[in-house]
Amino acid sequence: MQNEEQKPDYIQISRLEFDQLRKDNEALQARLNQTLMHQVLLEQELANLKRMLFGSKSERHIGEDPSQLALNLGFDKAPVVEPQKEEVAYTRNKPDKKGHARESIPAHLPREEQIILPEEDVTGMEQIGQAVHEHLAYKPGRLYVVKQTRPKFLDRETGKIIIADLPTLPIPSSNAGPSLLAHIVGSKYMDHLPLYRQSQIFKREQGIHLAESTLNDWFSATCRLLEPLYDVLQRKVQQSHYLQADETPIPVQTQDKPGATHKGYLWVYHSPPDKMVVFDYNKSRSREEPGEFLKSFQGALQCDGYQAYDAYEKTAGITLLACWAHARRKFEQSLDNDKLRSEYAMEKIRQLYLIEREAEDMETDQRKALRQEKSVPVLQELKAWMMAQLNDVLPKSPIGKAIQYTLGLWDRLERYTQDGTWLIDNNRIENSIRPVALGRKNYLFAGSHDAAQRAAMMYSLLGTCKMNGVNPWQWLNHVLTVIPDWKANRLEELLPLATKEEKT
Repeated sequence: MQNEEQKPDYIQISRLEFDQLRKDNEALQARLNQTLMHQVLLEQELANLKRMLFGSKSERHIGEDPSQLALNLGFDKAPVVEPQKEEVAYTRNKPDKKGHARESIPAHLPREEQIILPEEDVTGMEQIGQAVHEHLAYKPGRLYVVKQTRPKFLDRETGKIIIADLPTLPIPSSNAGPSLLAHIVGSKYMDHLPLYRQSQIFKREQGIHLAESTLNDWFSATCRLLEPLYDVLQRKVQQSHYLQADETPIPVQTQDKPGATHKGYLWVYHSPPDKMVVFDYNKSRSREEPGEFLKSFQGALQCDGYQAYDAYEKTAGITLLACWAHARRKFEQSLDNDKLRSEYAMEKIRQLYLIEREAEDMETDQRKALRQEKSVPVLQELKAWMMAQLNDVLPKSPIGKAIQYTLGLWDRLERYTQDGTWLIDNNRIENSIRPVALGRKNYLFAGSHDAAQRAAMMYSLLGTCKMNGVNPWQWLNHVLTVIPDWKANRLEELLPLATKEEKT
C-alpha cells in the first residue's frame, strides 16, 4: 500500500498575492488607527460638552497631590518636603450671641424718619429716651419732570424783551433729558435690557407709555452725538505702545439673509497702560480686518493664536506676544484625554501665575528682574518637557494639539518676560468681551450693520468707564449735558479717564 504524500503545514502563495495581503493589512491598520482617533475625538467632544453643562467654569489648576507630578516622563522632580508640625494651644472666647453679625447700614444712604408713638395716651408724660431701629427700603426709579421757567423782562427804555437762553438739549425738539438718555443707554449695554423691555418697564413701573420706536429714535440720536468722542477714543488707543487684541462674533440681521442672521465680528483692542478699550465692528473675521485699525500701530501686540495676526510677526516696529490663558485652556481641555501629562503642564503654568502674583505690586524693572530669575527657568523646563513628549502622543489627540499649539507659539509666549509692562495673558480684554456675550443672550442680534457699529461704540465708551472706575450713568449724564456745546478740539477732556482724573 502506497503511503499518502505528506502535505506541507504552510500555504504557498505568489509574490503578487503576498504584496496584496500586505497592502490589505496596512489598509486595515490605517482604518483601525483612524477609528481609534475618531473615538478619542468623540470622547473628548463628549467630555467638553459635559464640562460645559455640569463642570466648573474655572480653569485654575490646583494640584490635588504633589506626588502626582512625579511622573516617569524623563524629568526628575525635587523631593516633597513635609512641613514641620507644631502644636499650638489657645483659648477661644465663646461669642455671647449665636449666628452671624448683621452688617451695619451705610451712613451715606438718605434716611426717611418715621416717629411711631404708643397707642396709649402719653399727654403730660416725660420722654426719657428713645429706641431707634433702621432697615433698608427700596423705591423703584422714578421719572420726573424738569420744569424750566424763564422769566421775561421788559426794558421800558428800549422796549427790548430779555429772556435767558434755553439750555441746549442733547436731542433738539425732544422731551428727553440727558439723565433719561443716560438711563436708556446704560440699561441697554450695562444691564443688557433690550429697548422693548425698557418700554414695558416704563409702562409697568412708571405708568407712562414710551413706545419702543421712540426709545430707538432717542438711542440712535444719542449715538450720533457720541460718535466724535468714539473717534477720539479710537485714535488714543491706536497711539498706545502696547495693545491686546481679540475678536468675538455678533449676529446681525440683514436684508441679504431673510430669516437668518449674518455673523459679524467685534474686533477688540485694549490698551493696558492707558486703561482704554475700543470695539471695532467688521462684517467678517478675515485677516485683512485688523490691518486698517493697526496700520499705524507701533509697539507690542498681544493676541491668541488666530492666523490673522501672524503677519505682524514680521512687521517692523511690532512685537507679537501670545496669551498663556489660551495655552492653559488647551491643556485643561485635554484632562480627560491624558490626565497625567495635562496636569504636569498645568502645574508648570500655575507656577508662572504664582510668580506674576508675587510681582503684581512691583515696579516695572523689579517685575522684569523677577521674571528673569524665576519664570524663565520654569519656561525652559516646560519647553524641554513638551519637546520630549512629541513622539509619545498622537498629533490629533487633545494633548497632542495642546502641546503643538503651545510650542507653535512659544516665542510669543515667553516674550512677556522681556518687559515688565507686558502681561502674561489677555484676560483683561476677555473681561471686556463678557458684556457682549451677555447682550447676545438678551437681545439676540443687532438689527443692522449700523446697529452693530453703534453697539461697538457704546461697548467701547462704557468699557473704558468700567476700567477706570467711573460710574457709567454719571459719566453719560455729564457728557450728554455738555457735549452739544463742547468744542471739537477739546473732546479728549470728556473721555472717562480724563473725567476720573478731574474728580480725584
